[in-house]
Amino acid sequence: MKTMAPFFLLALLATALSPGQSYTLRSAVSWVFSSNDVPEDADLSEEVAPALLVDGAGLWKQAYPTSTVLRDGVESPGELVTPEGDEVAQLSSRLFSYRLEKVKSSASGAAPPPPPHQETARTARYIAHYSDWGHVSTISTQDKIKGLPFGNIFSVSDGPGDNSSGVIYFYMTPMDNTVIDLRSNPYASLTFSEAEGEFCRQMVYDPEDPRCARLTLTGKMVDVLPEELAVAKEAMFSRHPDMAKWPVEHKWFFMKLEMIQVWLQNWVGGVKLIPIEDYFKATPF
Repeated sequence: MKTMAPFFLLALLATALSPGQSYTLRSAVSWVFSSNDVPEDADLSEEVAPALLVDGAGLWKQAYPTSTVLRDGVESPGELVTPEGDEVAQLSSRLFSYRLEKVKSSASGAAPPPPPHQETARTARYIAHYSDWGHVSTISTQDKIKGLPFGNIFSVSDGPGDNSSGVIYFYMTPMDNTVIDLRSNPYASLTFSEAEGEFCRQMVYDPEDPRCARLTLTGKMVDVLPEELAVAKEAMFSRHPDMAKWPVEHKWFFMKLEMIQVWLQNWVGGVKLIPIEDYFKATPF
């Protein structure tokens, strides 16, 4: 609270001195905007809007971005610091953000900043890997909504925090309505939102803002075969350890999604359909 006090005092003092101006508090920094500076019909496009907010003090800066099979030896993302000098020119951004001095990737698997939006396959892999849960849509077999879409939330994993396969695994019970649906029609869509993590909140992006990425993987849900069970178990239990203690009487088993389409929206200008082979060739790290 002590570090916050000077900003509030500045805001109050400036308001008293300049009653025609208003302030917005973001990340413990107050910026002054004159009602005469930004007309109601101002162009707030991605090219123009940041220029309205840049000043000599540099209160705004760009937001810096930080396998087909499971493989060993992939290093966990370490501590990431804001690049300086020539490094800045080499990095793409997701438009502009409030100042971020440092972004840490914790041992628990917290996501580093996302890839540049132009790297669509890598972005898809990034979202798939760093999402702990997603929304599964099936065609319902329930009496009152039979044949209609039904959505449900599931914990997922494509591998341990430092090892990504791109294959999405599930830990399921036959008692779940979604599993009952899948026994009738095995096709489903799995949707992730980047709003699950910290990035969209840091950037102050609404979850429906196209720059707050959305990924939908559509395909066939299949049971994991015995030769793949060890991989699925490591993937799920390393990310969701409580699952190993769930009651055995619920007859839990592993499933995975065999993809037929990768749909991504991570920027303005429309969606991208990423070829399956490009998705698996990319890496989220």
